[in-house]
Amino acid sequence: MNRLSIVLHTHMPYVEGFGTWPFGEEWLWEAIATSYLPLLDVLDAHPGKVTLSITPVLADQLEAPGALERCLTFLREIRPASHGLDAVDHPQLAAQIAYSAAHYESAVESLERRGDLLAVFAPHVSWTSAATHAVLPLLATDAGVRLQLETGIASHRRRFGTWDGGFWLPECAHAPWLDGLLEEAGVHLTCVDWSASLQAGPYTTEAGIFLVALDRAGIDRVWDARGYPSHGDYRDSHRLTERAHALWANDGQPYDPERGAARARADAEAFVASFDGPAVVAFDTELFGHHWHEGVTFLQRVLELADVAPVGIDHASDGPGEIAPSSWGAGRDLRTWSRGELAWTQRSAELAALGADPSDRALRELLALQSSDWAFLIDSATAGDYPRERAEAHYQNVFAALAGESSDELRNLAPELAKWAFVQPCVQASRRTGRSFS
Repeated sequence: MNRLSIVLHTHMPYVEGFGTWPFGEEWLWEAIATSYLPLLDVLDAHPGKVTLSITPVLADQLEAPGALERCLTFLREIRPASHGLDAVDHPQLAAQIAYSAAHYESAVESLERRGDLLAVFAPHVSWTSAATHAVLPLLATDAGVRLQLETGIASHRRRFGTWDGGFWLPECAHAPWLDGLLEEAGVHLTCVDWSASLQAGPYTTEAGIFLVALDRAGIDRVWDARGYPSHGDYRDSHRLTERAHALWANDGQPYDPERGAARARADAEAFVASFDGPAVVAFDTELFGHHWHEGVTFLQRVLELADVAPVGIDHASDGPGEIAPSSWGAGRDLRTWSRGELAWTQRSAELAALGADPSDRALRELLALQSSDWAFLIDSATAGDYPRERAEAHYQNVFAALAGESSDELRNLAPELAKWAFVQPCVQASRRTGRSFS
């Protein structure tokens, strides 16, 4: 049986305390209820198989004072009330509403039983990421990259104790000039999503970083718009009630959980059989359970059937020569995050902070501004004005903080702020200019 490595990248933007409905911290409560808690049961049953990352910015929110209590309030009070209202509007879908309500009730029991989510995830977490999920090749300076790297790695070490150098590049965004900074921070291994012509490997760079090429064909069997989750048997995650409950299948029929689960197990068997050699695939953790309701069942069956092992390096070739910046976004380049004004806004705020004596608040606002999520959500037009408003507010707050204004609004973000990485004397000599955006 061919070896399969599965990387699950667990990430949410900093939404805790920033809005509720329809956009804001309820995104986090939904991810906890529908993805993280069910996934923990699967990981506990198959320890040591999956390569799991949790971004520092997600961990910041999971340990924020009062966050899990607000999540429980949402699950105990808001969701039961919303199911009750949907029952009035959709009496013909009573069975589907009861099924949905039961899942939230199960999440309450699971969260109460497990308590500290970071503690129960800890045995499974091996990789970390940048502090706030910035697209590192688009940052203006080496100092900005160091701030993201060192803050994120310090966060991981404090929470999880050990780290062997596995690092998830946000959005798989890689550029050759990053490799030296990654090596300096202690990174040894990461994944890249290159074009088909470069998907051999793994490679080792001149800086000693192992680059593992993802199996794009394998990922697309799941991730593509025509992939497994689009089958008519599955729960439709786009057609929702007025209170954001999914009650229908993709084929328009009332959702049948047994039919969906049977399809997930069949697709898992087809997925495992589709590989004709060793492969590494990666997915957002939130796909499983949250965006794809049956995804946890699919993953569980894959782990039962396949020879799954963590990402490792048995051999590596020299780098493939001159390569362009890449990501898993549109065109496999950086255009998803570099289009529009936001990339320039992020860079100008970074340069302003580097030329000043930034306070901790200024650097936290900068980190929040640099999140890749705002550009992605603007590009996909799936969250209204929320991402643009968030980015504009953080941009204004960088300059307010540089002018001396104080605030505790981001008090839970980046508690291991590696300010030294940004303001050390040598950083003035480390500016980079002329970086390509594509």
